[in-house]
Amino acid sequence: MRVCVVGGGPAGMMAAISAAESKNTVTLIEQNDKLGKKLFLTGKGRCNLTNACPTEELFDNVVTNPKFLYSAFYDLDNAGTVEMFGRLGLATKVERGDRVFPKSDHSSSVIDVLKRELDRAGVDVRLRTRVTRIECSDDSISGVIINEKGSERSLECDAVIMATGGRSYPLTGSDGSSFRMLEDLGIKLVDCFPALVPFECDDCDITSMQGLALKNVEITVRSGKKTVYSGFGEMLFTHFGLSGPLILSASSYTQPSDYKKGITVSIDLKPALSAEELDKRILRDFAKGQNRDFANSLGELLPNKLISCVIKRTGIDRHKKVNLITKQERHRLCEILKGFEIKVTGNRGFDEAIITRGGVSTSSINPSTMESKSIKGLYFAGEMIDTDALTGGFNLQIAWSTGYLAGKCK
Repeated sequence: MRVCVVGGGPAGMMAAISAAESKNTVTLIEQNDKLGKKLFLTGKGRCNLTNACPTEELFDNVVTNPKFLYSAFYDLDNAGTVEMFGRLGLATKVERGDRVFPKSDHSSSVIDVLKRELDRAGVDVRLRTRVTRIECSDDSISGVIINEKGSERSLECDAVIMATGGRSYPLTGSDGSSFRMLEDLGIKLVDCFPALVPFECDDCDITSMQGLALKNVEITVRSGKKTVYSGFGEMLFTHFGLSGPLILSASSYTQPSDYKKGITVSIDLKPALSAEELDKRILRDFAKGQNRDFANSLGELLPNKLISCVIKRTGIDRHKKVNLITKQERHRLCEILKGFEIKVTGNRGFDEAIITRGGVSTSSINPSTMESKSIKGLYFAGEMIDTDALTGGFNLQIAWSTGYLAGKCK
């Protein structure tokens, strides 16, 4: 078969390699001047290429449509991915949270082995080339129209694998423009929404804590009165609001309607202590200097950047001596420490979202092949499919697995 793969990211490169292994003639089309432009940025430039958890746990970390990925994950699971990269010459290592990285700590190492394999497999890679239209005849793929060096021409093919990404990091080329072509073909789409994205808030007390990282805290995220996420780990205060692993994970469980209802993040700053245990801890700290001002008594309990904001919320005079603080005031302090609330006003959008939620509806794709149910020879892979996961290498595993399966082009 003549196979055209559109998109030179992780899913596209994997699909092209898989298609070539299946004895097809493969052309890989990428609009940028290099392959893997977004892949280069992943894992802060280190490329967290998968996760070494048991295969069944992959599904637990997929937020949207995990069951759709059953065939893809078991066709190429995380262990198989690591093994495959090993065969290609990439040495890997496992770090905290079972995250798998190249030993070199450079995402370029991952891209380099993929490029070498594309070359070895005889894939025709065309850079600075854009697909402007997909052509069909009797509900079957017949070719694509490409724009190469400013001129358009037809490229005949028997199968097209779309792996153009979602809308996150549009500067890398993932601007969602391919969805318009698919819409013209009648492919069912789900509205795109940023996922794994930082939260914004307009509380100057919060943004003034820019740079403060909190470890071993527990957050509960609510939309109105409904809890949409709870988790334990790390988070970060920024100049615009909140970020860090906990916040990014929480964002993937929010819906556009949640922002209209109002999102609140409640932080338990001392999750290891019950309210009663925390009160005893505060009393012990007060006892160390009973004539100290309240503002000077919290240094062992809280980071310095957090103290002023906590004091403000208690309503206790910062200069009040700790031996004069009442039981009710202490209880108020405990309530704040166990439930430090922050109102979210929005998120940072696609420019800073790690992944896109939405895209091609899974209901329009055969999960056993990644082929469109309505157009023979049209396949999908990677982020443009309406499935997304948490951080930790799981989204790249979706790209490898769906790309590998689509590349078989049955």
